[in-house]
Amino acid sequence: MSDKQPSLSSAMSPSKLDSIGEASISCSQQENGFINSFSLFSEKAVDELLQSPVQGTDEHLIEFSEAMRTVAKALRRAAEGKASAQAEAAEWRRKYELERARNLQLEPKERLPGQHGDDAMIENLVNQNNKANGKFLNCCGRNGICSHEVLRDGEPDSDSKMVRKASFKLSWRCKGEQSDQHKHDIVSFERGNITTAERSSKQISLKWESRPQTVLVMTKPNSISVRILCAEMVRWLREQKNMDIYVEPRVRVDLLTESSYFNFVQTWKDDKEVLRLHSKVDLVVTLGGDGTVLWAASMFKGPVPPVVPFSLGSLGFMTPYHTENYRECLNQVLKGPISITLRHRLQCHVIRDAAKNEYETEEPILVLNEVTIDRGISSYLTNLECYCDNSFVTSVQGDGLILSTTSGSTAYSLAAGGSMVHPQVPGILFTPICPHSLSFRPLILPEHVTLRVQVPFNSRGHAWASFDGKDRKQLAAGDALVCSMAPWPVPTACQVDSTGDFLRSIHEGLHWNLRKTQSFDGPRES
Repeated sequence: MSDKQPSLSSAMSPSKLDSIGEASISCSQQENGFINSFSLFSEKAVDELLQSPVQGTDEHLIEFSEAMRTVAKALRRAAEGKASAQAEAAEWRRKYELERARNLQLEPKERLPGQHGDDAMIENLVNQNNKANGKFLNCCGRNGICSHEVLRDGEPDSDSKMVRKASFKLSWRCKGEQSDQHKHDIVSFERGNITTAERSSKQISLKWESRPQTVLVMTKPNSISVRILCAEMVRWLREQKNMDIYVEPRVRVDLLTESSYFNFVQTWKDDKEVLRLHSKVDLVVTLGGDGTVLWAASMFKGPVPPVVPFSLGSLGFMTPYHTENYRECLNQVLKGPISITLRHRLQCHVIRDAAKNEYETEEPILVLNEVTIDRGISSYLTNLECYCDNSFVTSVQGDGLILSTTSGSTAYSLAAGGSMVHPQVPGILFTPICPHSLSFRPLILPEHVTLRVQVPFNSRGHAWASFDGKDRKQLAAGDALVCSMAPWPVPTACQVDSTGDFLRSIHEGLHWNLRKTQSFDGPRES
C-alpha cells in the first residue's frame, strides 16, 4: 500500500479501537444462547469510527466502512429479537387474561349463600372457570377446537343488545370410526420415543352447534351476471333461510337501485365498523374468482368467518363451488358438517431505517397469497439480505424475492419456479425471481419461523414490496420487511375435501401433467 493510501490499522485510532473493545466486552454476557444487550458493538462508537476523517480515497476502505455499518445494525437488531419475542408473548398473555376475565363477567353471576360482595364474585368466577374448563375438555379437548372458547367476542350494538354468533366445532376427521389417530395430534415423549402428529391423512371438519344467522355476500365488481346472481341469492337467503344479510356499500346501492325490496340488506359506513365485522358475521359467501376470495380475506384483520367461494372468475384454485346449484350447496353448508381448508396467511411489517426499535413499525398487512419484493423501475439488480430467526440465509441478487403461503404456491411463486404445495401444509415458500445464480433454488421453510428481508446500505437502488399484488411500498436502504405466519387463517369450505379440491384445481386450472397415453400396440419388451 502506498504512502497516500493509509492502511486499515492507521485509519483506526487506538482510542476508537479501545472504545469498541470496551463495548464488546460489556455486551459479552449471554443467556441460553441469546444476547441480552441491544447490540454487540456500541452504535455510538461505531458511528464515531466510521465518521472519522479518512485520508485518501481507497475504495476498499469505503466499502469496508459501509459493510461495518450494515453488520453493526444487523447485530443490534438480531440481539433485540429475544426481548421483542418476550415482550410480544407478555402482551398476548395480558390480552388473553383480560379477555377471559371480561367473558366470565358477562355471564350471569350466581351468588352463593353466606357470601357477599367481592368474595362471592371471586368464588363465582372460579366456579365458572372450572365449569368452562370441564366443558371444554368434554366437548372438544380430545381432538378438536370449539368456537365458543375462542369466538366469544359479541359487542353491544346500538340497541344495547348482545350480538351472539353461531358456534361451531372443528375436529380432525379420521379415516374410520375406530381410528385412534386423534391420540397423536400432539408431539409426545414416552420411554425415550418421540412421536409426532400424522395430520397428512386427516381432513378438518366444521360442524355448526347453533344455526348461522348472519351472512356476508361479497361479489366481483363490474359484472352484470354476478349482480343478477347476487340479487337472487340475497332474496333466497332472506325468504327461505331467514338470515341477516351484509353486503359491501356499492352492492347495497346496486340492489336498492334495482328494487326497494332490498331495504333489509345491511352494510358498513367506515373502517371502524369493518374491524368489528368478524363479531357479527357467521358466514362469508364470495361470488367471483380467486381475486374475490383474496379481497374478502383482506377485509378481516383478525379472525375470519368460514368462507364459501363460488366460481365466477377465470381461476378456480380457491373456488370449488359452482353457481348452477347454489341452493343445494348453501343448504349443505348451513346444515353441516362440511370439510374446510385452513389457508394460512402471512403477517408483514415494514420497519424503516429511522425506527429506534422493532416496535416502531407501520401497520401490519395480512396476505393470503404472497408478498413480493422486487426492483421496481430500477435498472439495477435487487440486493436483499435475508435472515431467518436472526440467522443469515442468503443475499438475493436478481429481480426480487417471493415469500408465499402454501395457498399462494400456485400463483406468482409457481410462475417463478417454485413448487406446488398442498394448502394445508403449514409453511412459507422462499422463491427467488430470476436470480443471478444458477444454484439459487427455492426453499420451503416451517411455519414458526420469522423472516426478515433488508435492503443493505450499499444497495445501488431501492426495492418495492407488494402484498397480494397491491399496497405497493418502497423500501429504501436500511429498511426491512419482517414476515411471519399470522395467527388467523382463512377457513374455506370444500366441495369434497381439501385434497380432492386441490388436485381438481391443478388438473382443471393448470392442466397439470396432461398428455396422451402411449399406444398399447407399440414396441414391447421381449
